[in-house]
Amino acid sequence: MTKRSIYVAYTGGTIGMRKTDNGFAPVAGFLTDCVKSMPEFYHEEMPSFVINEYSPLIDSSNMAPTDWQLIANDIKANYDKYDGFVILHGTDTMAYTASALSFMLQGLSKPVIVTGSQIPLAQLRSDGQTNLLNSLYIAANYPVAEVCLFFNNKLFRGNRSTKAHADGFDAFASPNFPLLLEAGIKINLRAGQITEPTNEAPLMPLEVINISPQPVGVITLYPGISTEIFANILMQPVKALILLTFGVGNAPQDKALLDTLKQADERGIVIVNLTQCFQGKVNMGGYATGNALAQAGVISGSDMTIEAALAKLHYLLSKNMTSAEVKSAMKKNLLGELTE
Repeated sequence: MTKRSIYVAYTGGTIGMRKTDNGFAPVAGFLTDCVKSMPEFYHEEMPSFVINEYSPLIDSSNMAPTDWQLIANDIKANYDKYDGFVILHGTDTMAYTASALSFMLQGLSKPVIVTGSQIPLAQLRSDGQTNLLNSLYIAANYPVAEVCLFFNNKLFRGNRSTKAHADGFDAFASPNFPLLLEAGIKINLRAGQITEPTNEAPLMPLEVINISPQPVGVITLYPGISTEIFANILMQPVKALILLTFGVGNAPQDKALLDTLKQADERGIVIVNLTQCFQGKVNMGGYATGNALAQAGVISGSDMTIEAALAKLHYLLSKNMTSAEVKSAMKKNLLGELTE
């Protein structure tokens, strides 16, 4: 049986960093050399793989929509040559990239797994070895044909993932959607669906959606927040605003604030209501304070993560859609990102 072949795109991040006098830093070629020195990656049960190191390597804190496009185009260029894809990425904005790619890579019939590590691969006790090894193995043998995020033995849906721990190995979570797969002593499929091998099923064409950077504001509500903050952020060229509200989507019933939001809605600015809570969904009909937001034109983001909502807004705002069309699409489950 021919071995599956996996394409690894090393975009940057902790996993490939080397210790220097000024702390850990990315060094070209270092990750590839590390992997070559580890025989477990070449075990007979492992797939074949190639590593493409980006130049320059990108710290995930510097990731931008233009970099999402670069990664998506890279997958498209290599799509017909490989059975699956692993994206090595820094953890800080990994969930943003995984969410964005889920909207940009449409018609996937092969797995795309985003992963990385909290400790560099070359260091003692690195989690990078386990994360990369499992990602390669799962991409070849348990191919879930969507954009996923793998970390600490868990495979998450990309647009349901969020970074939940700043410096722990269990760094990611999926607060409102079950795991796709769990790699324990046995690999157990949960909510994921295994795709048919690409050599046995007709290959669907991959469509890469082009997105452009969009001016999107994000405000976290707190007791006593000033309406002037909203007024300043909602000035042009902002096209959308994400509100991180209290509980199930509540905000102060302040007339000046509600008038400011209503005026922004009338100007075509899309305002999305997400809860500050780690788990659960927005229900603006539950309380008068939430209903007042709805009356001002604010729409519910349901149980989307902030990463998914931001990526979805970039995706929709990059299309030639009216404000009403964007609002309608934001409330719909397009690619598994929310519970309707």
